[in-house]
Amino acid sequence: MKPFALVVTFISAFVLSANAADTFKVDPVDTFVLFSVQHLRIANTYGRFNDIAGTVVFDKDNPSKSSVELSVPVESLDTHNSIRERSLKSPDFFDAKQFPTMTFKSTKVEGSGDMLKVSGDLTIHGVTKPLTVDFKKGGEGKGVFGEMRGGGETHFTIKRSDFGMNFEQGEVGDEVNIILSLEGIKK
Repeated sequence: MKPFALVVTFISAFVLSANAADTFKVDPVDTFVLFSVQHLRIANTYGRFNDIAGTVVFDKDNPSKSSVELSVPVESLDTHNSIRERSLKSPDFFDAKQFPTMTFKSTKVEGSGDMLKVSGDLTIHGVTKPLTVDFKKGGEGKGVFGEMRGGGETHFTIKRSDFGMNFEQGEVGDEVNIILSLEGIKK
């Protein structure tokens, strides 16, 4: 191989590998954090967080080089009932003044194709616990303004007592079911 061709091949390989990972900024308008928890052992109560920020780096050729970082302000809690929301934001539950943000930062991404296993540290109420979720990658495509978008979804369950939220155990269930439907805009 001629020296010039070798240099071009080397540079091309470097550029292609450097561009293999795509970075997406979380779109808070099209991303949803929904939850349900049992109330009085009768039925589930539902809610959502109306704000979320973060970045997802996705390397489809090598998912282990991917990462996720998310931040959710507790004040964005919405249960369609202001009295319940005040209670949930109080020191009895989330203590939004002392712990204003929930975060997730990945430590490992595994898998291939559309199914990924994302592990990381989830911090709620000032307590950090490891969390591993199965994430189903959705599609990618152009948004209404021509921007590239991508996303996916995960469903998982946590115990609120693991994060120091023990108030009204029994009246309010310990297990919290969460759906995270994530959509991001490619940077």
